Amino acid sequence: MKTSRRIFIGRAAMASAALTVAQFAHSQGAVLQESDPQAVALGYRSDATEVDKARYRNYAPGQTCANCSLYQAKPGAAAGGCSLFGSKQVAAAAWCSAWARKG
Repeated sequence: MKTSRRIFIGRAAMASAALTVAQFAHSQGAVLQESDPQAVALGYRSDATEVDKARYRNYAPGQTCANCSLYQAKPGAAAGGCSLFGSKQVAAAAWCSAWARKG
């Protein structure tokens, strides 16, 4: 079976696009670890109830990533993006010292 140059180029472009989408999806799935240097610097906790209240006096019960203005996910999502942590996902129930009221 003979493949024309036009078909070959079209298939190569589709394969390249699929690979790019797969890599993007994979990078979006990386979960932020509490041991990440930036997470440590901002006092990130994947469970807001575990925040050191003596060290982070600006923390108030009920503050979570889900109700922070920096959180980028659909309502009800278990995790989502944060403008502070690049492509890493943060837990909706998490908290960090950069928390800002959604408004």
